[in-house]
Amino acid sequence: MVGRKVEEAVMMWQLLGLSLLQSIMLSMGQLSLKLALGHMLPFEWSLRFWTHMLTNWWFLLCGIMFGGASLLWMYILKHWPLSMAYPMVSMSYVIAMIMAVLFLHESIAWNRWLGVGLIMLGCVLVAK
Repeated sequence: MVGRKVEEAVMMWQLLGLSLLQSIMLSMGQLSLKLALGHMLPFEWSLRFWTHMLTNWWFLLCGIMFGGASLLWMYILKHWPLSMAYPMVSMSYVIAMIMAVLFLHESIAWNRWLGVGLIMLGCVLVAK
């Protein structure tokens, strides 16, 4: 009985750690996409546009982060129930908002912070 409880706790901490890493990667992907779009040329069907886009380092970082997050998500889904894993993705909301403040110097209204706090409370309740 005690061994089963310990095993469940270890599995939950593993899910939490992997979900946190996946959420950081998702948030970094969003941040780098935002920065990439600021450096992109106006859209047109030309070799110049596509060459510029594909050599935009922010855009490449975005693809790497989203690709890595997707691979990690596949691992998470294979090993945990969707009903436990999916709510953990919500951590990316908090991380993305913090990144927006730190790197993009955005100001966030108190009601958005409250909403994100409620999302995090939901993650805690799902994890228990």
